Parts: sequence; C-alpha cells; structure tokens
Amino acid sequence: MTDAEQTTPTTAHERADWVSRLADEVIAEAERRGTKPVAASGISPSGPVHLGNFREVMSPHLVVDEIQRRGLEAEHIFSWDDYDRFRKVPAGIEGVDEAWAEHIGKPLTSVPAPPGSAESSWAAHFRVQAEASFAEAGIRYRGISQTEQYAAGAYTEQILHAMRHRREIDAILAQYRTLPAAKDEDEALQAALDASSGAATEDDGSGGAEYYPYKPYCTSCGKDLTTIEAYDDESTEMTYSCQCGHRETVLLREFRSGKLVWKVDWPMRWAYERVVFEPSGVDHQSPGSSFQVGLELAPVFGWQRPLGPMYAFVGFAGVAKMSSSRGGAPVPADALAVMEAPVLRWLYARRRMNQSFDVAFGSELQRTYDEWDALLRKAEAGTAGEAELAALERATSTAHETLPQTPRRVAYRTLASVVDLTFGDEAQVLRILGGLDAEDPITSLDPLRPRLDRVEAWVATHMPDEEHTAVRDAPYREALDALTETERDGVRLLLDGGQGLPAIEEAWTLDGLTHQVYGVAKVQRGLEPGAMVKGDKELSAAQRAFFALLYRLLVGREAGPRIPTLLLAIGRERVRELLT
Repeated sequence: MTDAEQTTPTTAHERADWVSRLADEVIAEAERRGTKPVAASGISPSGPVHLGNFREVMSPHLVVDEIQRRGLEAEHIFSWDDYDRFRKVPAGIEGVDEAWAEHIGKPLTSVPAPPGSAESSWAAHFRVQAEASFAEAGIRYRGISQTEQYAAGAYTEQILHAMRHRREIDAILAQYRTLPAAKDEDEALQAALDASSGAATEDDGSGGAEYYPYKPYCTSCGKDLTTIEAYDDESTEMTYSCQCGHRETVLLREFRSGKLVWKVDWPMRWAYERVVFEPSGVDHQSPGSSFQVGLELAPVFGWQRPLGPMYAFVGFAGVAKMSSSRGGAPVPADALAVMEAPVLRWLYARRRMNQSFDVAFGSELQRTYDEWDALLRKAEAGTAGEAELAALERATSTAHETLPQTPRRVAYRTLASVVDLTFGDEAQVLRILGGLDAEDPITSLDPLRPRLDRVEAWVATHMPDEEHTAVRDAPYREALDALTETERDGVRLLLDGGQGLPAIEEAWTLDGLTHQVYGVAKVQRGLEPGAMVKGDKELSAAQRAFFALLYRLLVGREAGPRIPTLLLAIGRERVRELLT
C-alpha cells in the first residue's frame, strides 16, 4: 500500500458499523467544542494488562482510526496511570508473594519490578509487556506516564485550582456518596462487579476534618498513608502527616510528591488533554462512580465530560470479567501467540461495544478461525455485507499500515491435526500438506505462516489433552479379526476401491480421500459414490459408524481429526498396514 492509498479517506463503509457511527458522533462533538477529535484510554499497570483491559484500548483506537481513514486529524492518547497507588498484591505473578504487601500505598512506579524483570519498576514491567502487544496489533497512540506528568509539575495549576474549589468539589461528591452500588441482572456479571475494585467506592478524598482533593505521597516512606492537616490558598502552604510518623510543611506550588484523588484527577485530565471521546467499563458507569461524577466535576476545570459509551466485559473460560489482581487472565500476548493479529482485532471490531463476548483459547478457537476464513471467502466472492466488510477492513489494516496475513490459508483445525500427529516435524508437515490439493500443491511452509506458527503454539499450550492423537504402533488385530461382514467390506472398499471407488492410493489428496471415505457407505447402499443425498438418516448413521470404526482401528478412540486429514498424516503404506 502506498502512502497516498493509506491517507485517502475511506467512504465505502461509512455508517456500515458501530465504529463509523461513533466516528460521526465524535467528529460532530469535536466541531461543537471547537477542538480536534481526541480519544483517550487509560490503564493502571498494577498487574498484567489482560484481554478485558484490551477493550479499553481497542475501542478508541478503532474510532480514531476510522476518522484518520477519512483524512481528518485525530489523536488517540493513552494514559498509563502509573502514579496510582499499589493497592494489593496480585495473584499469579511468578516470584511475588505476600511479602510485597510492604509496598502497598506507594506509586506503582516506586514498587520494584517482579523478580527477573529487566525493567526498573512494577509499572514499567507491565507497561512494556503490554506495549509490545499493542504495537503488534497495529495500535498507535501517544503514551502518557502520569508519574512523569505529576513529577514535572504539568498539573500544578490544576491542582491548585482544585484545592481552591475543594468545597465545591466536596459538595458535588457528597451527592453521590450514599448511592447504592451498581446492580446487574446477569448473575455472572454482577459477581464480577462485586469482586472488582469498585468504582463507586473509590477514595474521593473525604473522611478528614476538612475535605481535600489532593493526596500527598509521604517523602519519608513513599506511601499515601497521609492526612492533610492544614492548607493556605494564598501561599499554597500545606502541612501533612503520615502514619509512619513523618510530618512536614511544604509549598504545594513546588511540591511534586502527590496527586489529585482519582475522581477529581480524571475530569481534570479530560480538560487538560481536551478529550472528546473516552469509553469506559460497567464499573466506571455505576452510580457514584468516576465517570458519572465526572459529569459535574469536569465543568469545574472548564470542560465537559467526553462522549463515553459503556463497553461490556470480555470473558475467558467462563469468567465474566477478567481481573489483573485475581491472576490467571490471559493478556494480548497470550492471544497473539495462538492467533494472528487481524483475527484478534476482528473479535473486537465485529461486536458493538455494549456486547460482551469471550476470547476462546480451547477448541473453540478452531471455530473462530472457521468463521474468519468463511468471511474472507465471502469478501473474495463479493457476497459479504457492508458491516462484515467494514469489520474485515478494520481487522486487516489501519489508516497507517496493513497487518501481516497468511498468504495460503489452510483451515486452522487441519493444521492443528497435522502438527499434532507429526509432533511439529516440519518435513512431515510439508509431506502431508503437500497432498491437500493436487492441482495447486503446497511445496513450502512459508506461505502458511504466520498461521502455522500460531497453530504450533496452540497445539503445544492449549490443545485439550483428550484431543491429542496418537496413531497405533501396530494393527489392532483383535478388532480386525472381529469385524462384521459389512465392516470388513467397508474397509476393503476404502483400501482397494470398487463399484466406482478407486484404490486409496489413487485418491491421495484431501478432496480425493474425502470422496473416498464418504463414498463407502453410499456404495454399500447401492448408490454412486458421488451421489448427492440429503436427509437420509440411515446413510448418515452408516457413515458415522464407519468413521468410528476407522478411529478405533487407527488411533484407538471413537473420534479424532477429520478422517481424510488423519489418513494423509498416517501415509499410504501405514494406513494399509493398520487396516489389514
């Protein structure tokens, strides 16, 4: 793709999907405010940035990318909330145990990185991991470290402004402090809300003798276990004490160890960055939560709350909401290890933000790829709908680049079966795949990548144990001797042909073997092997019984990879040996 092609406005799919409709709204809202479209994301790197967090990144990215495709200026900013306090010790991080509780209360950038990390802090460790995956997925943004912003004094005037207006802020927050927590009719989702950090109960700076929207980090112990005892608006002189015993008086105008409390910090940054669009999750949209309170707090800083549609949770393995602190939730790198970047992007692009969905890592991933390949075929045939084409376009490219795709598409499940049966031996993989298509044989594995690489990783890490296939070392003589006459005749037809079927060696392609194995039961019922038969339950039952017989004789199970793929993998000579 040339630079000119990359920057030409895209209009073919305008208003065809949720992304285009949101882009229209963001453009109109930016024009109303007299500013450029700025979309924001923000994540606290308190643990692994999982696939639920990834929706926080993908949603604004897709909208900004659509605006840029139209040739308009737009920006996606990404705040790393690395100046947030270390709240609790996450589960499931190697080398990290409850001894790390000594760091609770410190900024995430002041907490040591997990053992073995090359990074300088806890926040940097998880940020670097996430950013590598974001780049691989084609996501571009302007990253902002909140630690750096606060340390540089970028928000000094905003902090002093908030302190001068602390009574007004306190009055606004007071309206929400007694509201009930969010409730959801979905029991699984409600359980996730109950187990989350609880946006509606976040610390808003209340509780002291006087309300202050600012929280110092103690310059002695580094923690936020502090209380402001006095503050003077004119001089900005502030006295605070800490539970560690430290007490000091500073000039807030010059002080750089502290931050606005979250419910004030977020609307302050909307104004500072002139944010027009920032979606958020269910927990930030509940009564009294940050986003809801921000409607009234943003005007304190001279701005209006951005457009902020809610996005639904992304689940995994039956978990309604992923949680960094509970451990075990997959991160984008886990997904990108077993699926291509366009497929991962497609999972987020094809569903509206308020639709929840699961990212599949088990056998369901094969079905995901079946759907993806079907969409690609529809697009090539010109039969895909506008919304489908829009989602496909967003999955495979951005306004700036085209993402790598596999040139030669072979079904994910077929590749998985072959890799499993050959233990990943590339020479054997190529031998088997070379027989898939006699008219256009595969002569190199390179055109099968990167999909083949993802399949190899999936077989090694996610393929269910019960689906791994081991071919018999020797013929199952007891079963072969006990075959019924019909079963014996079916095996003979498969191997030697007859009544319209060729010998199996002459049918040694994927299509040929498919015709062969399905044709056996048809021939036994007096039909032509290629006859098109629909709705014949007896024929279907006979075919299933024959397949089950072959599985027992070849792999010692009642099911396994598709029979044609299995036969190709075993090889002509060994198939004859095992079935005679």
